[in-house]
Amino acid sequence: QVHLVESGGGSVQAGGSLRISCSVSGYTVDSGYCMSWFRQVPGQKREGLAAMDDGGTTTYVDSVKGRFHVSKDSAKNTLYLRMDSLKPEDTAMYYCAAHIGFCSRPELLTDLVWKYWGQGTQVTVSS
Repeated sequence: QVHLVESGGGSVQAGGSLRISCSVSGYTVDSGYCMSWFRQVPGQKREGLAAMDDGGTTTYVDSVKGRFHVSKDSAKNTLYLRMDSLKPEDTAMYYCAAHIGFCSRPELLTDLVWKYWGQGTQVTVSS
């Protein structure tokens, strides 16, 4: 059974950095799953940010490219999202998601293809 558990969220000042984690159980991060990070502000749809395939190839949406970086630790079976130069508009609940399938920008434009989701971790950026 697949479980994704996010952690590491918190409050940070604008311009700061934060790294959030997604601990995976039920499969290994090197085993054919595409994993991603989404975020959601109350009242808005979930926004795809970045994805990484099992080979480590990454894809980012333009709004976070250069500021956000996805990585993984195979030994810990964990996916990370490092966020730099944070802005107040980055304030949101951040979710990791996974599915078996394509792992490119179109998959980040919808949350419908992602089969597995974590419970989210809140990131708050103050000005």
